[in-house]
Amino acid sequence: MSEFLAQNGALLAQGTWETLYMTLASTLFAYLLGTPMGVLLTVTKPGALAPAPRFNAAFGWLVNVLRSLPFIILMIFVIPFTRLVAGTSIGCTAAIVPLTISAAPFVARMVESSLEEVDAGVVEAAKSMGATHWQIVTRVMLAESVPSLLRGLSISTITILGYTAITGAVGAGGLGNLALRFGYQRYQKDVMYATILLLIVLVCIIQSVFGLIARRADKRNR
Repeated sequence: MSEFLAQNGALLAQGTWETLYMTLASTLFAYLLGTPMGVLLTVTKPGALAPAPRFNAAFGWLVNVLRSLPFIILMIFVIPFTRLVAGTSIGCTAAIVPLTISAAPFVARMVESSLEEVDAGVVEAAKSMGATHWQIVTRVMLAESVPSLLRGLSISTITILGYTAITGAVGAGGLGNLALRFGYQRYQKDVMYATILLLIVLVCIIQSVFGLIARRADKRNR
């Protein structure tokens, strides 16, 4: 064990850091894009806060199309855009671009699902008190759905973490790249097993942390 860590410890530590960097940065940008998208999907439904059925149908179709694209295909398809934004298509920073594009529609649906759990009576009460649409969205809908949003954030983060392993196929770095280069191409099974173990540990930590935060934010547990 000590010999393995001496030979591969630095690589595994770097790969873990690169995976966390890609995951956290992509999650942040995906939520910056996906949250407004989820709000639009929710408030423009028929009978909702600002009904716009045609827009909702068209926008929902676009979100579904983006969600349906396999990540590895999307990653290759957006390489020109990635080069435009990041200046390169290789490396951890470049991988954030396709990760964000792929995750944003998923986040939008997660946010939409969370907002739909808000009691309609609470929204109607805010309307009757003269609250604006912006106030209802920010102070009522989003505020009331915080526990659900946090659980969705956990799922989204873990999903993006899984995507980072795929980016190793195009030299993006991270644990996925280590598994491919050393575990697959060089037949070093011990490195492969170590990367799998580290990914499992990261998933468990993310799930536990966000689960704890969500429970504390849930008013029903107070």
